Amino acid sequence: MANIKSAKKRIRVIDKKTARNKRVKGHLKDVLKAFDAALAEGNFELAEEKLRLAEKELKQAASKNTISKNAASRKTSRLTKRFNAAKAAK
Repeated sequence: MANIKSAKKRIRVIDKKTARNKRVKGHLKDVLKAFDAALAEGNFELAEEKLRLAEKELKQAASKNTISKNAASRKTSRLTKRFNAAKAAK
């Protein structure tokens, strides 16, 4: 355990940031699972809605540095590509 006041504060700050990052990543996983489920059942209207929500969540996570901007962009691109391929195969 830290003895110095500033070190104690850093521990508190890190704990808050860790909790926030876990919350954001957990919510992101839920949104991506919902998109996958909608795509798997062939409901393209719901999948498109979930895709827009996933893109929004990814951008928010990237803006708060929970994930990197490149990772968010890559994931968005891959989701869109999967959605378009599934819609074209319909």
